[in-house]
Amino acid sequence: MLAAVAAGLALAQKADFSVSTKLVRLLVSVKDDRGDLIGTLEKANFKVQDSGVSQDIAVFEHHTELPLSISLLIDTSGSTAKDLRYEVESLQKFLRALLKEGNPQDAASIYSFNDQVTLLTSFTRREQRLLDSLARLRATSGTSMYDAIYLASRELEDREGRHVMIVVTDGGDTTSNQKFQQARKAAQFAEATIYPILVTPITNEPGRNLGGERALSTLATDTGGRVFEPAVSTQLDRIFTEILRDLRSQYLIGYYPHNLPPDVPEFHLLKVEVNRPGLRVSTRSGYYGDTTAPR
Repeated sequence: MLAAVAAGLALAQKADFSVSTKLVRLLVSVKDDRGDLIGTLEKANFKVQDSGVSQDIAVFEHHTELPLSISLLIDTSGSTAKDLRYEVESLQKFLRALLKEGNPQDAASIYSFNDQVTLLTSFTRREQRLLDSLARLRATSGTSMYDAIYLASRELEDREGRHVMIVVTDGGDTTSNQKFQQARKAAQFAEATIYPILVTPITNEPGRNLGGERALSTLATDTGGRVFEPAVSTQLDRIFTEILRDLRSQYLIGYYPHNLPPDVPEFHLLKVEVNRPGLRVSTRSGYYGDTTAPR
């Protein structure tokens, strides 16, 4: 009888531990000073800190094959009209390349945003359905970029695997109901990596929405992505190729948080370093602990 009780307590303790300890997964890109991807590092080369406390790496994968869920957010406000054809052509090539290789569960969704946010296609691997959605894009007034990021984050949140958002825009936001901080928090809850592509119709600073551009840069840095600024629309093909190459070359690092201080804030700051000089690490800046996602 006592043995049975002891066994039951042991199982209960084990169950409590498994419920209360959440695996934190990080998608990490490493590049040298020339911008070339470095894919030969080992687990021992990485150091992870959660809220300033060193953590033990429990999961490590080179070039993770976790399925990709990629949301394409396309600015169709009036100011983007002249570049829209080039954007659509490049996005079509990107989608074909995405679905041709990689994990057979990789999928994409497409949103357009002007004064309204429209989900053109929810997550699918049906290439023609995605391409047909792109063909229907038309430019009109208004820019609800933060609303688009917020809504796309909500759709990404419960999907398995890696979450990615590609935002093709001129950087402005004029009609969103959601504010920058709400969009930022939603993206962080969804653990989404954001790649903004700034297609600016004006090259000189006067007349550009520099505040919006800085906001997108912050979102990219926070989530482990990066900002692209093509000088001309014809550079979009190269940019989409680079994004896909980054996604195919990510390390997966996972750990179970331990020894954190009792007053750790709601948002846990993360730091990932490698022990080789001259290398630059990109990953998300942190995560929300045991809290409820924004609604």
